[in-house]
Amino acid sequence: MFRKTFPLFLTLSLLSILPLTTAQAQTASLTAPQIVEKNIAARGGLQAWRGLQTMTWTGKMDAGGGDSAARSRRAALAPSSSTNHAVMNAPEGKTEQVQLPFTLYMKRGRKSRIELEFAGKKPVQVYDGTNGWKYRPFLNREDVEPFTNDELKSEAQKSDLDGPLVDYATKGTKVESAGVEKVEGHDCYKLKLTLKSGDVQYVWIDTQSFLDVKVSGTPRRMDGRMHNVYIYQRDFKTVQGLVLPQVLETAVDGYRDTHKMVIESLVINPKLDDSLFKKPQSK
Repeated sequence: MFRKTFPLFLTLSLLSILPLTTAQAQTASLTAPQIVEKNIAARGGLQAWRGLQTMTWTGKMDAGGGDSAARSRRAALAPSSSTNHAVMNAPEGKTEQVQLPFTLYMKRGRKSRIELEFAGKKPVQVYDGTNGWKYRPFLNREDVEPFTNDELKSEAQKSDLDGPLVDYATKGTKVESAGVEKVEGHDCYKLKLTLKSGDVQYVWIDTQSFLDVKVSGTPRRMDGRMHNVYIYQRDFKTVQGLVLPQVLETAVDGYRDTHKMVIESLVINPKLDDSLFKKPQSK
């Protein structure tokens, strides 16, 4: 009888004071700046990231073959603009996906140089912070080619070495909380970043580890329309005080295949001369 006659307003009152879930409670108590602060601390701390000037990655990245449509799809799946163009221009001729050894050199000022290894040849792609070039001998192109306008725009929009959240206000970025969402089964804070350029990016930060486990990439035009791109970051490891992912897997809405980059070695602040990022010479 009691259950049948229990006043509705009392039921609602009781529900209103029941404990929130952990994710709900944290979302209610943490502001977007506080989430960013915890993320930076989890990644090694503000001073450690401010001290990062150069970085070198070596490992293997996915690159398949097939027709030009498949190649365009791989381009959209690349985890960063540096690897994006390299994969887009990767060797064709095989339908299965293969892993190519790579070395990626990075320096503040958005400077980057990526070298791939394929069939005894070494394709090179360089960006000096303003201009970019690519050398693709596997396509029987022995001349160094300039970046396209789209490639230059992509490079100019990407984050510097420390990512979009370190000193975000100084960079002119506005950060807002966009609630909590699941990422691979884990609750994550979703942050909306409005960049100085007006572009919008999203970052998902694990509510327990406070590591950024997913970020939105630059949308890609494929099959005549734009598709959202997402990069999943996994297997974090501490290297000289910085916490960095060792696996980056990129997915694009509407496509089953993903692109994976596995970092086997990571060096913090190696000596990298600016000449490394100049226009390469034709062979």
